[in-house]
Amino acid sequence: MEAFLSFFEQMPAWQKVAWISLVLGVFWILEGYYALVKFRYNKWRHAKTNFILLGFVMLINLLFGFITAGIFIWIQDYQVGILQFLNIPIWVELILSIMALDLIAQYFVHFLLHKVKWMWRLHLVHHSDTHVDTTTGTRHHPFDFLIRESFALMTVIIMGMPLGFYLFYRILSVFFTYFTHANIKLPGKLDKVLSYLIVTPNMHKFHHHYQLPWTDSNYGNMLSIWDRIFGTFVYDSTENIRYGIDIVDDKTSDNIGYQLGIPFNRSIRTRN
Repeated sequence: MEAFLSFFEQMPAWQKVAWISLVLGVFWILEGYYALVKFRYNKWRHAKTNFILLGFVMLINLLFGFITAGIFIWIQDYQVGILQFLNIPIWVELILSIMALDLIAQYFVHFLLHKVKWMWRLHLVHHSDTHVDTTTGTRHHPFDFLIRESFALMTVIIMGMPLGFYLFYRILSVFFTYFTHANIKLPGKLDKVLSYLIVTPNMHKFHHHYQLPWTDSNYGNMLSIWDRIFGTFVYDSTENIRYGIDIVDDKTSDNIGYQLGIPFNRSIRTRN
């Protein structure tokens, strides 16, 4: 297990970029053969908007890299966090750490992004996509991503987890982000069975419906248990889903300038 975690600790930046590109590429190709929705759109133009936002995210990752390194050194030097007080196998520590990150840095912060007015205005950029596909997983306003990363580092401190745990979680999170947004059609029974444990493509698509109450449901990223525990789980017919958000003009979906300005656009009336 130590060797496994060491691999992620020593993974160079180019391998991380390669992993993102591989996962995106695989689901991009699968969407062409097993599409859930037959979109009539310029796939490259749509992707361009989302990739520009991904570029901002990657720049923020570089900034957070220095902060993250300092936090892990601090944790190691001062033995901070819950894991320091537990005498359990390392694989159990890893599972608990991933569950904590998925709960706090994914489910809980996502819930806040919908319920706190100024956060919701940032998160509108993600929901304004009218053609949800695998590239939508990269679509986050820079300030939205900053909030998510802050909660992730807060969880790292609470748990006192080693760097390898966190980096393994990041690799898993990349896969699930692109998997759940991908415009792919899994066999109905398979998707529903998987949704008892993990977030599936169908399950997450209800979250991208343009109106309440589905918009405020299925907040999870990897594990679906949080939505089931906290009563935010929804599963219905995907034929009833319409993408976008009812307070933002659908025509602005691929306008990068407009999208970056959404949080500060007072002509957009939020419900909060």
